[in-house]
Order: sequence, then structure tokens, then C-alpha cells
Amino acid sequence: QVHLVESGGGLVQAGGSLRLSCAASGRTFSSYAMGWFRQAPGKEREFVAAISWSGSRTYYADSVKGRFTISRDNAKNTMYLQMNSLKPEDTAVYYCAANEDPVHAIVVYTRLHDYDYWGQGTQVTVSS
Repeated sequence: QVHLVESGGGLVQAGGSLRLSCAASGRTFSSYAMGWFRQAPGKEREFVAAISWSGSRTYYADSVKGRFTISRDNAKNTMYLQMNSLKPEDTAVYYCAANEDPVHAIVVYTRLHDYDYWGQGTQVTVSS
């Protein structure tokens, strides 16, 4: 069993920055492919960014490319999402997710059903 806990959300003005963290406990974090998703009120949960278990490959939604950076520190069992140049449309609950059995060291996953474990979410609100 894997337990994921997000932190770092909050209220920020447009153009500002936040760094989200996802702390994992349980089994071997370094073998998980990880991802970030978000869900705005009245909308479906959507993919934001993903990172392979090796950390060597990342992938981003077009809406955040160039502004957000996903990373991981396997020694700390933690994944991060650095969010810069935030926009009001980035307002959402952000969730981290883990795939516990990736097929390859450089595989990334972008679909909700590819993930086995989810955190409880952290609210990010960007004011205009």
C-alpha cells in the first residue's frame, strides 16, 4: 500500500509561483512512475505533468508547458511541482498519483486509470 500526501498549495496572485510537494510512504517510491493532476470546480480531473521512475523523462500538458516543472527526489520519497507564471485558470485542487508497476524506467503515464494510488489533494487558488 502507498500513501501519498500533497502539500504546498495556497492563494497566490497571477504571475506568482508555488511549489507543491508529494510525500510518499509505504513501498519503494523510487520504482513508481508519478504524476500530477488537477480538478477545477465543475470540471473533470485533468493531467498536468508526469515523471518516470528514473526521473529521466518528464511530460507536460500543453497548458502548463514552459511554466511548470515536475521533479522527484527518490532519497526523500518526494515529488515536486514547481509552478511559475501562474494564471487564474490554474486554480484547482492538485493531486499527485503513483503507478506502482511501470513497464520501463522511462515510461510516463498521462491517463487517470494508469495510476494506482492518489493523494487527498491540495488547493491552489490564483487570483487575478
